Amino acid sequence: MSENRAAYPIATMCRLLGVSTSGYYAWCKRMSSRRAQADAVVLSQIRKIHSASYGTYGAPRVHAELVANGVRVGRKRVARLMAKAGLVGVSRRKFVTTTVRGAGRQAPDLIDRNFTADKPNLLWVADIT
Repeated sequence: MSENRAAYPIATMCRLLGVSTSGYYAWCKRMSSRRAQADAVVLSQIRKIHSASYGTYGAPRVHAELVANGVRVGRKRVARLMAKAGLVGVSRRKFVTTTVRGAGRQAPDLIDRNFTADKPNLLWVADIT
């Protein structure tokens, strides 16, 4: 709602969303929860570790570094915070493509197969000889 404050009045947005205006303003003044504050602290440490590794560490290695530094945090929490912050590690896996590049064939046609027919029901293809 605060992003659209310039375009629409707060009272109108509150009425359309079914929220009281006093509740919205109370929410704006309220402090963030303990979990959100703890997440912010852990996220700052995650950012330091991630930047120290030149952006190569993913969630498992960042988690291992945090544990080595004495921070008690779960791997899934580290993964969630990294995903929310847009931090990703580098994957060394090569992705194999199974499609043929260009118009070339992968293997030559040694038996000169012809699958084009001039008229319907003229060419039959089957496994039985």
